[in-house]
Amino acid sequence: MKRASWLIPTIYIIFLMLPIYWLVSMSFKTTNEILGAFTLWPQNFTLENYYVIFTDPSWYMGYVNSIIYVIINTVLSVAVALPAAYAFSRYRFLGDKHLFFWLLTNRMAPAAVFALPFFQLYSAVGIFDTHLAVALAHTLFNIPLAVWILEGFMSGVPKQLDETAYVDGYSFWRFFIRIFIPTIAAGIGVAAFFCFMFSWVELLLAKTLTAVAAKPIAAAMTKTASSSGYELGLLAAAGTLTIIPGAIVIYFVRNYIAKGFALGRV
Repeated sequence: MKRASWLIPTIYIIFLMLPIYWLVSMSFKTTNEILGAFTLWPQNFTLENYYVIFTDPSWYMGYVNSIIYVIINTVLSVAVALPAAYAFSRYRFLGDKHLFFWLLTNRMAPAAVFALPFFQLYSAVGIFDTHLAVALAHTLFNIPLAVWILEGFMSGVPKQLDETAYVDGYSFWRFFIRIFIPTIAAGIGVAAFFCFMFSWVELLLAKTLTAVAAKPIAAAMTKTASSSGYELGLLAAAGTLTIIPGAIVIYFVRNYIAKGFALGRV
């Protein structure tokens, strides 16, 4: 029994890591080797795929553009969701439950529904092909999610904390920033993590609302197609690099995510 207690989780982790290992292994192979014989590791190890990505502006600027609009979106989503979640957790008003549910329905809608309206709107106001265009489009999905997560954390904080701060002479914003936000730091970390990951992996809106200047890495990856097929090694290298930002974010918010599963709506 003791042996099975660690053997089964180990097999499960290996099973989950296998696709990642295969992707990384492919990134060090040439396309001919990938399409040729089946190998567990590169027979002719090469860094050419990574060299192309780090030296070609059309490649590495895709990562820069993606990171810029993802950070803008995460900051905007969490900043807007914080006071909204506080209102839902502390006050009761006409239609509060209906409004809360309506927010969640926005999160449930597919991105394809909003692609054309956003395209026409942003083209009309002159922000098409900018980082702000993608960031604002993603807030439609991330703000409801952040509000839902943060409301669960805020509801777990006793209202006596608010009342005590007001008795001590704190203004609302001073109390909210200096006392309340540190109290729900775990919830903010969880909400920021999910906003970051949604914006990082979302493809349809990011490609539809950009052309050249703010083109994300997902759009750059589609150009590997040619008459002779796909450059699989280059695609694998690009895919490997897209995993790194998410892994870094997970590392820094891992403790907050653990608390989120225990305390919040995750």
